[in-house]
Amino acid sequence: MGAPAKKRAQAEKKAQGSSNDSSSASRDPTQRSIPKSIPRLDGNRDPSLAAPIEYTRPVDLKNISEFLGAGGWYAARGITIPSSLPQRPKNFNTFGKETVITLNTFNVVKTPDTVVHQYDLHFTGDAQDYTKRVLLKKIFNSKGVKQALGEPSNLWVWDGNKLAWSGKRLDRDDYRITVDLDEEQGRPTKAGQRGNKHTVHLRHTRKVDFTNLRAFLQGQASWGNECIDTINFLDHVMREWPSQQYTQIKKSFFQRGEQRFDLGNGVEAFKGVFASLRPVLDDKFQKSLSVNVDVANGTFWRAQQLTRAIGQVFNCTPQQFQTRFKEARRDWKRSHLKKDLRVLRRVGVSSTHTKEPVQWTIEDFEDREATEVTFPDPDDRSKKITIAKYFKQKYNVTCMPGVPVVKMTKKIRKENVYLPMDVLSIDANQRYNTKLSDKQTSEMIKFAVTLPKERWAAVGHGVKLLNWANDPYLRHYGLQVSTTPAKVKARVLPSPNVHFGPGSKEAQLNPRDMVAGRWRLDGRKFAINNKDRPIKAWGVCAITGRGSVNPQAVQAFFQKFVQIYESHGGMVMAHPQYGKTPWMGPGNLADGGEMVQKVWNQTGNRYNQTPNLLFFVVNDRNVDVYRRIKKSCDIRFGVASQVLQAKHVLSASPQYISNVCMKVNAKLGGCTSVAKSNVIPKVAPKSASIPTMVVGADVSHPAPGAGSGEAASFAAITVSADPFFAKYWAEVQTNGNRVEMVTTSNIDEHFGFMANNWMQRIGQGKPPQRVLYIRDGVSEGQYAAVLEEEVRDMKECFKKLGCKELPKFTVVIAGKRHHIRFFPETGKGDRNNNPLPGTLVEAGCTHPFEFDFYLCSHVAIKGTARPIHYQCILNEGEWMAAELQSFIFEHSYHYMRSTTPVSLHPAVYYAHLAADRARAHLNENPVSSGKKESKADQQSSTGSSSKNVEIAPLMAIQNARGLKEVMWYI
Repeated sequence: MGAPAKKRAQAEKKAQGSSNDSSSASRDPTQRSIPKSIPRLDGNRDPSLAAPIEYTRPVDLKNISEFLGAGGWYAARGITIPSSLPQRPKNFNTFGKETVITLNTFNVVKTPDTVVHQYDLHFTGDAQDYTKRVLLKKIFNSKGVKQALGEPSNLWVWDGNKLAWSGKRLDRDDYRITVDLDEEQGRPTKAGQRGNKHTVHLRHTRKVDFTNLRAFLQGQASWGNECIDTINFLDHVMREWPSQQYTQIKKSFFQRGEQRFDLGNGVEAFKGVFASLRPVLDDKFQKSLSVNVDVANGTFWRAQQLTRAIGQVFNCTPQQFQTRFKEARRDWKRSHLKKDLRVLRRVGVSSTHTKEPVQWTIEDFEDREATEVTFPDPDDRSKKITIAKYFKQKYNVTCMPGVPVVKMTKKIRKENVYLPMDVLSIDANQRYNTKLSDKQTSEMIKFAVTLPKERWAAVGHGVKLLNWANDPYLRHYGLQVSTTPAKVKARVLPSPNVHFGPGSKEAQLNPRDMVAGRWRLDGRKFAINNKDRPIKAWGVCAITGRGSVNPQAVQAFFQKFVQIYESHGGMVMAHPQYGKTPWMGPGNLADGGEMVQKVWNQTGNRYNQTPNLLFFVVNDRNVDVYRRIKKSCDIRFGVASQVLQAKHVLSASPQYISNVCMKVNAKLGGCTSVAKSNVIPKVAPKSASIPTMVVGADVSHPAPGAGSGEAASFAAITVSADPFFAKYWAEVQTNGNRVEMVTTSNIDEHFGFMANNWMQRIGQGKPPQRVLYIRDGVSEGQYAAVLEEEVRDMKECFKKLGCKELPKFTVVIAGKRHHIRFFPETGKGDRNNNPLPGTLVEAGCTHPFEFDFYLCSHVAIKGTARPIHYQCILNEGEWMAAELQSFIFEHSYHYMRSTTPVSLHPAVYYAHLAADRARAHLNENPVSSGKKESKADQQSSTGSSSKNVEIAPLMAIQNARGLKEVMWYI
């Protein structure tokens, strides 16, 4: 299909130029998050070449809109759209009940009918670095440039980088404008100083013609550069006016006066509006354009003195910070303080010691105080003067002792600039990019999660903020957007029959519980119990310390556990001497890994056999303690383990114990329930007899911020392990640093192992006829790579396993990072007026031609439900639309550890769980053989070079007792 991945990558590498941002890249919050390079959009790294970007080449994807679908991205790369790309089915799903859903999308009712001229911009002049967005913004918005371009009568649209559009063509196709920023600001350049003159070189590259877009939408033309250019231009027109009024972060806008919400540690949140234009199949089933409007929740640094911010970040007084700094200086490079201070890198600050504040950007913190750093004395350059002495003499400022000085990104006369932290103040409206702490996340959820009624009111507020009717750019170019939201006819798909084990009081869920999306396990037995792995040699370790539980409470809890587990059909073998009481004893965290060793030994000695289940009662939700326990149990002993919180053990609620029972049963080879379809036998009667394997995959990356340039990404793959698609095997491995596609070696080793397992256990020596591959979390630009790399590698695995006939692959991308929301009519949703489980939307917000749909399969406990966007990008297995939609929805009902349907297909959900659990398997020792290398998206202190990052593989699970055969990650 199209060009092979390798050739495509080579072609792109030749065609693309460098767009690495410098270390002193934009510190302006309105520009900081504009995508700097293709990886932000499609996962392919920009090569480090010095050649200028040529926008007339179709392979230069840097600036295109995300919402083009798979076909649009093929066309943008100059590759023929493969005939195998599934198109929208002719008929919509007719199963279930019809319901009316209001969407947060607004139709474009009028598009421009004039020709718009596109210009390529190139900046030259006195600056050393023309990748700084703040500088480019100053130049483009200067009086001299605006006047030369004919503003305000002729409004220009600029992408903030290298493209600009105008309704009028300039009198020359090569046009140069020179501007002196110092002169414009009324302070001419002094003798000996570097000048501030800049030239903007505009070159006419093409006309944006709207007739091609109309022809495409009417089905009379296929994807081409003209369509992509037009959508790209319209998307920028939509953003131009709001970006001038509000703080812009990508496609979201934040009004400066909005109410702040303190998240703690110097970080605050406030709400904004997200807006994005895209081609859709609209609510009237016309192929047109639509604008998606939603609430955006942004996290920002609090504008305050830097010293105060540091006190909040580290939750300490100035004296405590001085003590920490003193201790860290003993081994500064390896100190935790140096690492933790990275969170403040690239933060914009203003100096407060001068009459006019000067803006700077933090590069790093030094292991020296203001009394120890010297620089040439401005009054006598033959002498050196300390920062502390200079500030006292020049500004009468006494620098705070015992704290590090701050190194800035900007250099003066090629010398590094260092400033005392106590004369710096963090600038307002700067995005906080680092992962939030658990406490901050909890606060953010309180702030961000709102019920549908409030969410819809916020969408309305956002539409008013965008004020399309009075937008001068929309008016100038003739773009008109309706303020009436799209309303679509959706379907609530029929629920499956959910079956439990024989002997249950109610062997099947009643329809009322199915629609409510919540049921109880009382009186129900597991569909499959742990008869093959009964609990026999088991131990309980109650960790001592603050908040621990007394032994009597632990004993009472496990008596209840045995009673409830057996009531659900679980098997606990009675020991001749100890009956059904486990070994119980205290554990001390100070023992480290030896704590688990002691529990293992004492449990084994008691039963005179290797343990098959260990429980640990922990005192709080400390992730490090949790991972230490899991690492020992999984890697060293290969034993199923369950961690419980002390407070839950103390309360011993039957519902909590039932939830624990579900997880324990899964870890011992059982399964909670099985969903049987009411729809698929009608749509595809032969479906049940076709051997089918379901595969889920997810690649998770380290959170942005300190250390993420060296941290591992994790690739998790799950494979269905039974004919009901209830149980899943899972394999996880490191996947380089920020490498989005699952590597060939990971698929060979890990998918290959599970595929072989499937053939031996389920396929009776034969491969499946169909594979349904559900891939999580890739953007449209990466769809082709999923097929050309991951699916290709999976097919190779089957070849290596000796399969003469390869399975037919159907590939579905599951996306949750989108802004589409469903708002049912009052009284037609659940108690919060969220959509009912099974709500399927196929128009109003979907692609005009490709096979995608939005499905809300769960009940949102809090806030507004987020549907999942599913797009089918390959359908060799010839799944019918209704069959695929029902299959995905119905399986959400037998997620192993929940008595609710879940939002995402379990194959992908389990991949998330496995990836998260496998973080405990990180090999913290030095890198050994088997390392994975990737180019880190990281810059050195100068911002010019990248380095190879070596990522160690995970430590292998001890599988002597078959831990990998069960759902160890659940």
